[in-house]
Amino acid sequence: MNVLSLFDGISCGMVALERAKIPVERYVAYEIDENAIKISKKNYPQIEHCGDVTTADFTQYHGFDLMIGGSPCQDLCSMGSHKGLAGEKSSLFFEFARALKEVNPKYFLLENNDSMTNENEEIITKIMGVEPIMIDSADFTAQHRKRLYWTNIPVREWEIKNILLFDVAQSVEEKREFLITEKVNKYLSEEYKGRKIQKNVSASIRKLCGKSRCLSTRSCDIGSNSGLCLFQNGEYYVATPIECERLQTLPDNYTEGISNTQRYKCLGNSFTVDVIAHILKGIGG
Repeated sequence: MNVLSLFDGISCGMVALERAKIPVERYVAYEIDENAIKISKKNYPQIEHCGDVTTADFTQYHGFDLMIGGSPCQDLCSMGSHKGLAGEKSSLFFEFARALKEVNPKYFLLENNDSMTNENEEIITKIMGVEPIMIDSADFTAQHRKRLYWTNIPVREWEIKNILLFDVAQSVEEKREFLITEKVNKYLSEEYKGRKIQKNVSASIRKLCGKSRCLSTRSCDIGSNSGLCLFQNGEYYVATPIECERLQTLPDNYTEGISNTQRYKCLGNSFTVDVIAHILKGIGG
C-alpha cells in the first residue's frame, strides 16, 4: 500500500498497519512536532517526512491507497478551548478535507474526540460523506478513550477485551522514581480541602482493578485536570511512560529517546494502535 498520514505524530498508523498485516510500500507523513518526528524516525527510518500540512501540495499523492489522520482536537474536545472548527488548531481538519479531495484515496480514516459538539460533528460528517463510528479504547485496552472514526473501510464487530490496569502496570521495583505518595497525601490532606488541586489530584487516582482515564498530553501532572496516578501496593505512582505506551497498545519503550515530559505529550496525542489496526483489517473485505 501507498499511505498518506496527516498529523502523523509518532507514526502509530504505521504500527497499526503492521499489526493488521498490511504491507506498506510507501508511507508519507506530515507532522511538525520535532519530538514526534524523532520517535517516528527511530522506529521507522523508511518513512518520508514532509512537514507542514498547510503548505503541502497533496495532488502529488493522487491515487494513494490509504489516507489516515487524527486532526487536532484541542478546540473541539470538552476540555479544550471550545472554539470548535474555528479554532486555530482544530481548523486544521479542513487541511485533511482538502487532502481527501486532492488525493482521492481508495480508503480513508479520520479520528477525533467524541466529546465535540453535535454541530461540529455534523460539519465533519457532511464533509467526510460518512457517518462516524464511536469506539472506546476501553474495549481494546485498559484506557477509557472515546473517539469518533470517519472511514469508508468496513468496520467489523470486535471482541471486547477485559484488560485492566493490573495487566499493564509495571512492578513497583521498576518504577520507584515515579513514586509520589508523599505529594499525593499532602494534597489530599485537610490543608487543601475544597481547593482545585485537591479535586484534580483525587480525580487522577486509579486502582489497578479498574481502567485508566483518557491519556492526555499532561498525564504526568496530577495537579492538572487530566493527570494519571496509579494506586499500587498501598502507594501512589505517576503512570510511567511505559505504562502509557501499553495503554495506547504500543511496544514498550517505543517513545524512548526524548524527555519523559515529551513522551507523555506524544502519547497523549497518539492513536490507540489496536483500535486503528482493527479498523484497518476491514480493508479488502
